[in-house]
Amino acid sequence: MGAQTHKTFCRFCHANCAMEVDVEDGKVLAVRGDPADPAYHGYTCMKGRELPDSHNAEHRLHHSLVRDENGEFQETPMPQALEHVASELRRIIDEHGPHSVAVFMGSGGFQNSAAMAASLSFAQAVGTRNFYTSVTLDQPAKVFTTMRYGKWMGGPNTFSESDVAMFIGNNPIVSHYAPVGGVPPFSPSRRIRDRQAEGMKLIVADPRESDVARLADLYLPVKPGEDPALLAGMLNVIIEEGLYDRNFVSAHVDGFDELAAAVKVMTPEIAAERAGVDKDKLVAAARMFAGGSKGCAVTGTGPEMAGNGTLTEYLVTCLNTICARFKQEGEKAAIPGVFTTPQGPRRAQVAPPMPMFGAEGMPKSRFRDLGHLGWEMPCNVLADEILTPGEGQVRAFISVGGNPVVGFPDQAKMVRALDDLELFVQIDPWMSASAKRADVVLAPSQCLEREDITNLSEWWHEEPYARYVEAVATPPGDVIDEYEMFWTLAKHLGITMQLAGGPLPMDRKPTKEEFLDLMVAGCLVPPSQVRKDAQANGGAAVVYSDKHPDVEPLEESEFHRFDLAVGDMPREILRYADNPAQREGFDFKLISRRSKTRFNSIGHPLKKLQEKTTTNPAYIHPDDIVDLGLEEGGIVEISSPHATIHGVVKASDKVRRGLVSMAHAYGDADASKEDVRERGSSTNRLTSEVVDYDPITGQSLQSAIPVKLVAA
Repeated sequence: MGAQTHKTFCRFCHANCAMEVDVEDGKVLAVRGDPADPAYHGYTCMKGRELPDSHNAEHRLHHSLVRDENGEFQETPMPQALEHVASELRRIIDEHGPHSVAVFMGSGGFQNSAAMAASLSFAQAVGTRNFYTSVTLDQPAKVFTTMRYGKWMGGPNTFSESDVAMFIGNNPIVSHYAPVGGVPPFSPSRRIRDRQAEGMKLIVADPRESDVARLADLYLPVKPGEDPALLAGMLNVIIEEGLYDRNFVSAHVDGFDELAAAVKVMTPEIAAERAGVDKDKLVAAARMFAGGSKGCAVTGTGPEMAGNGTLTEYLVTCLNTICARFKQEGEKAAIPGVFTTPQGPRRAQVAPPMPMFGAEGMPKSRFRDLGHLGWEMPCNVLADEILTPGEGQVRAFISVGGNPVVGFPDQAKMVRALDDLELFVQIDPWMSASAKRADVVLAPSQCLEREDITNLSEWWHEEPYARYVEAVATPPGDVIDEYEMFWTLAKHLGITMQLAGGPLPMDRKPTKEEFLDLMVAGCLVPPSQVRKDAQANGGAAVVYSDKHPDVEPLEESEFHRFDLAVGDMPREILRYADNPAQREGFDFKLISRRSKTRFNSIGHPLKKLQEKTTTNPAYIHPDDIVDLGLEEGGIVEISSPHATIHGVVKASDKVRRGLVSMAHAYGDADASKEDVRERGSSTNRLTSEVVDYDPITGQSLQSAIPVKLVAA
């Protein structure tokens, strides 16, 4: 028949770039960006262009693996492997109760449009409180805490209409990520430069001169972990100079006076000194941001991982709120979301409060007074939930597309926890660091071998953009979709999985289309209809412009206001101001960074990406390299108060002095000085979830880690 070309989209990361794929006899030959797509215009990144290697790699798992009585892995047919897992789950639940089962959704699992709903639905059907996702590893504050101050129903200003934008620790050119209001990750560099040509001003705050910082109109090299000083100082200027939107604040905001009183202590002089930036540039940034009519301040994962995550996100919320950076009545609502389950009408007002943590009846962990954030438990407590005996101890753990060995804080402790389980199931196409320690490894199909919708990426689409793509490649061996795995386990256990649209049929396996329709019931256009429309459009995207909601007038009977003084805020600003972080003897700080060849822990097994990045370099300022007696390309020993790792020294004058910059989610548990050049080290080994953590989200300090450096 020869090669055939199909329209599809990439599922290496959250960006879901539009692609064309060549397939012959069910095998993926090549992929490239789709130049005809109205949102992506042919853009892809180097990671996504390795999908053929991901699908065809010799070391990809084609069969599931189950350990035998001697501890050796044996290839096992999928039905038999799932039956074994279900039998073990039933034994453990009967002996220890439903909370003895834990489920984790990692970055890889999110790339399947059905896996998040399937894994959460399964956990809820089991009756366990122990559901976890990678969100609480890197950005829980922006997801679960900012909503308590108020959410504007019309949505924030979008990037395409912004005349000013501020990125705080966000490098979307490499990470392909930004919160709503930031640059969509579809050719982000080009989008930024196009908007700047039209007059938009860009402010970037980052401890290192990142890729996006080099495009900034104003760059602020803030010290790691001191973002609150910078933001509070900017708020001080905006309030003192009367640059905020007085009418909006009067009409919609409570707690303004308390905020103003708290930031008064952070004068430009004090804030600039603590943040490590020039005072005049801090003042200029405040005036530049407040002087725009539209545009948002947004953060990446770095500021949250660097400590004070909840305070940082609160201050960003304050900045956007008092400057009224929201869609107003009569405008097109922000981010229409074709597949997003309705959250209520789009109005020019604040939504009713929605408790996301700490409310009566929300499940609690046994540790550190932490509890559910929305529907999930913070990853910070998982190791202790496994290791500590008592009622509710986790004995069975299912990891979906994650890599807990290299992704969780305190690597050594997490390894002990995984080894302590009675049943550890890893869903993974590779023998990852975590899969090597599992009792069962279930081999999933990969993205071009399954149907999917663009529900994951639609929070960046400013138009009602939607896709439903078909499976275009033949799955090798004995692999299946993750949703099928969870449905089969539920059937064996005799439990019923519930989705937004009702229960799944348990007498027969639902099709992917049926699952997706139930999953997003009530959305703008159901997946089954998008599928028909996409097929009629040659498999390409469909833009439902006629269904884009407008921002409606406010409804007086349901009137609510932002509350900037709820909880511990803004008193937390004063506590922060009185307690500069110091750690005796650990004079450097290790900050996280993104890698162009990796997405969290995904990408390490792919040959061409391995060739581009063979290790996890330790980027250090050239002057620090000289002062420390290090050598370019030599090995540096990096020690925190908790542990030691090694890195290959790489000079970079883009990094502030006093810092070492490395990517997270690298290396295996046994990575060492001897093989650091080939495997890289995991910075998570340096952290502890019981010492430095956010008291609300539980997020561990994973950036701005106090360290000392010596030649190895």
